[in-house]
Amino acid sequence: MFPIIDKRETGINIRKIMDRQGLTAKDVQQYLELGCVQSVYRWFDGVSMPTVDNLYALSELFKMPMDCIVCGNRKSAYCNYVDQYNEAQIRRISEYYKILRNNQAA
Repeated sequence: MFPIIDKRETGINIRKIMDRQGLTAKDVQQYLELGCVQSVYRWFDGVSMPTVDNLYALSELFKMPMDCIVCGNRKSAYCNYVDQYNEAQIRRISEYYKILRNNQAA
């Protein structure tokens, strides 16, 4: 079977990852230096997809491979680690990364 990307499921996945990491659409817009936040909302709705460059940058922001962000008709074997953490652990990890990012910016 030829692999196909599901834009809607990818948008839902991006939103889920952002929620787990405590990121807002505005945070992503600023990180990617997008002209408007509507681009991010279009991803959520499955209207459009991030460009390959933006997916690459999101993988750095989210600290996970691009293949774990994109959803389609195949499942990546190494993306299971994303679901192994409970919500409290994800919040703690997200807060830790925010502190690291702030310290690097200072």
